[in-house]
Amino acid sequence: MNAIELIGEDHIGTSLETPMREHAFDISDEQKIDLIQNHFKEIMHILGLDLKDDSLSGTPYRVAKMYVKEVFSGLNPANKPEAKLFENKYEYNEMLIEKDITLYSYCEHHFVPIIGKVHVAYISNGQVIGLSKINRLVQYYAKRPQVQERLTNQIAEGLKEALQSDDVAVIIDATHLCVASRGIKDTNTSTITAHYSGKFQSEK
Repeated sequence: MNAIELIGEDHIGTSLETPMREHAFDISDEQKIDLIQNHFKEIMHILGLDLKDDSLSGTPYRVAKMYVKEVFSGLNPANKPEAKLFENKYEYNEMLIEKDITLYSYCEHHFVPIIGKVHVAYISNGQVIGLSKINRLVQYYAKRPQVQERLTNQIAEGLKEALQSDDVAVIIDATHLCVASRGIKDTNTSTITAHYSGKFQSEK
């Protein structure tokens, strides 16, 4: 097994920030779709597929549009959801938990899905956030090539920034199709990662 394959198998992550090249957004989404479409058409051709077939002829465009507008839309900072805060008029000062947020992301080593659940908790410091905004923030960071450890921390840091509070906890329980559908092909394994900060670092 060569060094490149080993990196993918060892499931390493390099930083909290998603590795992005300089000038990543100098071209429009439409230009990206056009370029990816042409490259993916070439991949399909190399694999031996007949792109004149009615079922396959539109696949390069569909894949390109899916990459840019859907599954990797979280790469673009312009798509980050706004998180409006509200005064905690109920004076609820215990932890609020939103559990079982559906997770769909993509492994950055093989570009295959990561599927699971995200559980988020926070303690209000005087302000609260709309529940749907938590889901939107999770989806924003999930919609990019990821490793689960980085995704966990990015969601936590995003929530801390939005809530203006360090009292945040995030747990992710997910299945990686790079494990389940290729390589070791273990369909029973899930990976759990967690981030606790502020009051959640206290055992009590």
